[in-house]
Amino acid sequence: MKIKETIIVEGKYDKIRLSSLFDANIIQTDGFMIFKNKEMIELLKRLADETGIIILTDSDSAGFKIRNYIKSCLAGKNVKHALIPSVSGKEKRKSIPGKEGLLGVEGMRDEQLLKALTDVTYEIRKEKEKITKSDFYEMGLSGGKNSRELREKLCEYLTLPHRLSSNMLLDVINSLYTKEKFIELFENFLHIL
Repeated sequence: MKIKETIIVEGKYDKIRLSSLFDANIIQTDGFMIFKNKEMIELLKRLADETGIIILTDSDSAGFKIRNYIKSCLAGKNVKHALIPSVSGKEKRKSIPGKEGLLGVEGMRDEQLLKALTDVTYEIRKEKEKITKSDFYEMGLSGGKNSRELREKLCEYLTLPHRLSSNMLLDVINSLYTKEKFIELFENFLHIL
C-alpha cells in the first residue's frame, strides 16, 4: 500500500515493521530523543508542509507523550493521528514486556496496522521518478570514503538534520523533492563546495 504522508514512529523496529507493509516515507523519533532534537522537529515541519504527517506511536504513556509533543510542535500543520489498540503482550524480540505490558507498533498484527492507517484519511502517493541508491552512489553520497562527510554538508545546505543515514536521507529527499529538483539542488551544492 502506498501512502503519500510521512509516517512518524518511535523506533527502528517500528520502522522496519511498517516498511514491510507500506510504501511510505517512515521517520523514527528514537523515542524521547525527539525532545532534544530541534533539527528533527524542523524536518518534520517541512515534511508536514510537503507531504503531511501521520503520527503512529505506541499506545502506552511514553507513546502518547511523544505524540503530544510532536503535535504541539507541528500545531497548524497537516498532521493526522493513527492509533493502535492497547493490547497486552510483549514483542517477540524482547525477553520481558514493556513497563505497561502493552504491545507497541512493532508487535501489532498486520490487520491492526492496516486498520490504524486506513482509519485516517490517506492519499495514494503520486508516482514520480525517485532518486535511487545507485544515484546516491554515483553522486558520492554513499559507499565512498568521504560519503558521510558529503552527506552531512549536503544536509547542512538543505537545512536537514546532520545525522541522517544515507537511507533516511534518501527517503527524506524523495519526499521533499522531485528527482529533477534534487539534481538541480545537488549541482548548486557542488558549485559552492
